[in-house]
Formats: sequence, structure tokens, C-alpha cells
Amino acid sequence: MDMRAWNRAKLLWSYLRRSDSTNALPVEYIVETTAKCNLYCPMCPRETYKQPKEDMTDEVFQRLVAGAGASAEHMMLIGLGEPLLDHKIFDRVGHCARHGIHTLLSTNGTLLDEGAARRILESPLAHITLSFDGATKESFEYYRKGAKFEKVRDNFLRFARMKKERGRGPQVVVQMVRMEGNAAEVDDFVRFWSAAPGVDQVRIKEDETNLMRPDAGHGAADWKHPCHYLWRGAMYVKWNGDAYPCCQSYMLGGEPVGNVLESPLAAIFDSRSMKRMRRLHVAGRAGEIGICSRCCTTIPHPLLVAGSLLFPAGAVRRLLPAMERLIYLARLPGKWLTPPARQAPPKGETLVNIEPAGSGRPK
Repeated sequence: MDMRAWNRAKLLWSYLRRSDSTNALPVEYIVETTAKCNLYCPMCPRETYKQPKEDMTDEVFQRLVAGAGASAEHMMLIGLGEPLLDHKIFDRVGHCARHGIHTLLSTNGTLLDEGAARRILESPLAHITLSFDGATKESFEYYRKGAKFEKVRDNFLRFARMKKERGRGPQVVVQMVRMEGNAAEVDDFVRFWSAAPGVDQVRIKEDETNLMRPDAGHGAADWKHPCHYLWRGAMYVKWNGDAYPCCQSYMLGGEPVGNVLESPLAAIFDSRSMKRMRRLHVAGRAGEIGICSRCCTTIPHPLLVAGSLLFPAGAVRRLLPAMERLIYLARLPGKWLTPPARQAPPKGETLVNIEPAGSGRPK
């Protein structure tokens, strides 16, 4: 058994036993290589927690990869910044690849010109998420202030087409976060992007922030199952090396559980704070943790968590959009997930298709 499979086995055993210690490391990491962004998005936590215009130093990034490299399977090089603003992003993708770690980027598309597209396709990047929050100009430009609907759409279409023409490249997922203002556009969104050459999957993701709906969060009855993030990850590492149990813990104002420049990853992942959180989750008392009580992330059924630890993270990442669509379209039992309350989609809204310019179809 290789090191990564053995690490997953230890995490699975710890999760099934409901142990507060793992004696292992996260499968996945969210690594904020830059805190810089060029858009204003009302649902983004960076508008609540103002971010410095800083990039992660080589020291922080290399210390993280050195500590996680033997067990880490996936690093999402994203955070509260736009990764294409990080001038070292392709060096970081290559560094991870040399350590056997798959990487993912998520981009707002404003900088995805032909040159950037070519560099991505020539890199060892495994996955890329193209974030496009709406099927209409009105909803997209409301949620992505500073971006132009037609420009970003055409950047994404060109990138996907270039990938298809090459016959190789990262898995391409086009993603929309479903919110009140775009919920009625889901069908149009899925229809359009599913037909785009080079797009591998279309993902409709639930809004996991509470900025647009401050009263959202888990009730006491939602904590039937402990949160998978505390055992599997992804652990969130800020540009300065501060480590958090998950992305939500930082975005809800939580405190770091360590810093990768000051402590080994194993000590951070099994720190006193992490053990306390695991014990409360196992006891069904996660609502006593401030950040958890306000979290909007869906809590998967233990069968899904176990499955995510039986298979390599790359395979799980490829299957995730399809699994989410099955669940949210009610084709799997509702008990498999315990989501927080969702807002009802708006009614009576006229949809406008997102056809490319010059298609001759109504827009």
C-alpha cells in the first residue's frame, strides 16, 4: 500500500471510530497563493474580511508542500484571491506535480486570454473550475461586479475549445453558485455549457457563504453526522501560512489552528483545537462551536464520507459535480446529505439564454 492510500486508510479508521486523533494528514488542501482579486462579488467573504494585496511566499508554499507531499493528493490553489494574479502560479502547479500532487485552479475568467489559456494547457494542472455565476448578463454582472459577461463567456468558450482541439489538458468544470438572483437560470446554464465543446462537466453549487443570507446556518438537528472536513480536509492555508480546519472556518471569522512556518502539519491537524472540534461533532454538539453553528456547508452522510476516503482524491473530484447533481435533483435519498435551509428560487422570471455573440439566436 502506498503512502497516500495508507494515509486515507488511517483517516477512514479514525472517522469510523469517531476518534479525536487521526495520526494522519488531510487528503486535500485549499492553498491561498494570493489574496489579490480584481472583482467585487457581494457573496465573497473578502468583502467582509478585507484582504491585503499579498502573495504566498516561496518559503510558506514550499514548507507546506514538503510537509504534505507524501500524503497530500490534491491542492486547490485558490482562496480569497484570483489565482491568475499570482505571477508564480504556474511554478506552483509544477512544484506540486513534482511531488505527485494533483492541482486545481478556479478562475473568474477576466484574465483568461489566449496566452494564459495556452500556459494552463501546457502545465500539469489536473482540474480547472471556470466560475460563471449566471445565465444572463444581468445576474452575472450583479454577482461578478467588474467583469463583463460577454468577455468572460467568450474567454471560457475559447479555453474549452483550445483544450478540445489539443485532445488533452485539465478536467474543465464550468460552475455556477446557485443564489436567489440566478436560481431560475439553472436549466439555461446547464443546457448552454453542457453543449460547449471541451467542457467536461457543469456544476451547480449551493451557496456556502451566509453573506447573502445572514440568518442561514445549521440548526441543532443538522448535526446528526460529524463534519467530514475535520477528518478528510480540505484544510485551508492562508497566504501567510495560517492554517484553518476548513475554508468556512476562516470565512466565518474563526481562529487559525496553527501556522505552517511554526509547526509541523501533523501537529496542526491533531492540535488541541482540532481534537476539541472533533469531540464536539461526534457528541452532536457542533452547534456549540461558533463557526460551525453559522456554517452553510452541507454535511454528507457517512457513506459518502467513507467513499471519499476509499478512492483517490482525483477520482472523487471528478465525480463530485455528477454526485451533487444527483442529490440536488432528488435522485438520491435526501438522508445522504443534511443541508441547511435554502432560499426558494424566484418565480415568474424571464430567462435569457447565454448564446455566444454572432450565434444569430435571441439573447
